[in-house]
Amino acid sequence: MRVIGLTGGIATGVTTVTRMFRELGAIVIEADKIARDVVEPGTEPYGKIVETFGREILSADGSIDRKKLGQIVFGDDTARRRLNRITHSAIRRRIEEEIERIRGSNPDAIVLIDVPLLLDTTGPDTFDMDGVIVVTAAKDAQVERLMRRDTLSEEDAQRRMAAQRPVEEKATEADWIVRNTGSLEETRRQVTSLWRQLTT
Repeated sequence: MRVIGLTGGIATGVTTVTRMFRELGAIVIEADKIARDVVEPGTEPYGKIVETFGREILSADGSIDRKKLGQIVFGDDTARRRLNRITHSAIRRRIEEEIERIRGSNPDAIVLIDVPLLLDTTGPDTFDMDGVIVVTAAKDAQVERLMRRDTLSEEDAQRRMAAQRPVEEKATEADWIVRNTGSLEETRRQVTSLWRQLTT
């Protein structure tokens, strides 16, 4: 089994690239989905987040409103580090459990761990990875996608991007790069070529 990290900058198109790999046969573990699961009401991280940031970050149904929480942590490095300390160990533990589950049932799998902050807050050694793929895009395209996707002002989009390391820096630490700067077909060709490398 090969375990590959997949990351990039915010709004570089990691979700699109993930979907393409999944269509080719990769098993994908999505850290964002796990991050939502581990802060469901009743979990230990949920209680710590509410205690730390207050009940004003909650939706009407009592769940954490990610947009409200995001407005706090993306504009405050200290708040973001505090949130990371609360959630990261639980997320990491769940990902490790999932890797072992797959290893037991599908030992020849290519497993992609989609971790948006892999090269921001952790590193490839965290999950004993065989390599890291970084998805890149032009900065102006990132801003435009982020504004459209999350209905943000340009200022808010820039703030969210500033909260992460520049994708060009992450690319220097990549084993493979997918440049999502052209058409979908151009991106797909890169993904298909890389998939052949990973499976041969």
